[in-house]
Amino acid sequence: MSTILQSDAWATFQRDLGHEVFQKTGDGYSYLAILEGGRAGRYLYCPYGPIAESPQAFTQALDDLRRLAASKKCLFVRVEPTEDTMFPVGSDPVEDLTSRGMYFSPRQIQPSHTWMVDLTQDEDAILKGMKSTNRNLHRNIHKKAVTFEESHDPADVSVLLTYLNQTAERVGFNRQQDDYLTQAAKSLFPLGAASVYLIRVEGEPIGAAMVYDSEDTRTYAHASMSYEHRRLSANNPLVSTMMLDAKAKGLQRFDMFGIAPEGEPNHPWAGFTGFKKSFGGYAVTTPGTWDLPVSLAAYRAFRAAYALREKGLPRLKKLGSRAVSSVRSVAKR
Repeated sequence: MSTILQSDAWATFQRDLGHEVFQKTGDGYSYLAILEGGRAGRYLYCPYGPIAESPQAFTQALDDLRRLAASKKCLFVRVEPTEDTMFPVGSDPVEDLTSRGMYFSPRQIQPSHTWMVDLTQDEDAILKGMKSTNRNLHRNIHKKAVTFEESHDPADVSVLLTYLNQTAERVGFNRQQDDYLTQAAKSLFPLGAASVYLIRVEGEPIGAAMVYDSEDTRTYAHASMSYEHRRLSANNPLVSTMMLDAKAKGLQRFDMFGIAPEGEPNHPWAGFTGFKKSFGGYAVTTPGTWDLPVSLAAYRAFRAAYALREKGLPRLKKLGSRAVSSVRSVAKR
């Protein structure tokens, strides 16, 4: 399974954002790594990467990334392994990563629990896998004068931004910033690696969603619609339309991108997890975000500074600055 986050298109987007990006293909492995960080120290981040065909190739990828990180004066490499082929058969991925001297990251970035729909099924089977409500809405939404339009015009992302802002003001939630999504449209739409779907009622836009396309997977990333039109439930047939369009394009999977872990009803994502699962499919779980230190002492100092900032302890600014100084001192050794 490929991911947009390890693609040439994503590298273009990240460079357009002003980031330094590194790509390499080796013997059985490849990676896209982004140079990130700030005052507390720099690091290389491999979103849903590296990609490796075997445990041995994974080892080579990590060794190469660590050398690259050291050459860029980074404290660590942050990775997100996704494929079972990267671990010995029958092994526990968490134990394997720990045995490699890696640490579960204090900041989990890409979702480690997601919901996937198999698009290699025929269209009838995909629709049959959905709840009857979704199936009926898909077949009858046109009777309410609702239409869906896929656009590769970067200007049309403004519709999505409008409704994301309205939703954020009404209910309050964390969302990608306008500048980020606007640049994503400018960078990725011309490459065919992303698009925006517009929901219209009698020609007027009432909502939108953005999807990212890799070689075999469409990822459902950002969506919002008019609160006044909520009774139309237009988001449901929007998802099924994007799903079937992806199948027609020759893609093999539709990634709902992020659900709550099983048995955690109070998880922040629990509310929309049921919606995503209502389209049929299966759960996919990965080990999460892990850090490989370049210097263990420097990494521990970084973790200490991060913990202070997150906890908001008294005298945080003063103590945090001392921890940052400690990180920099150790990193120079």
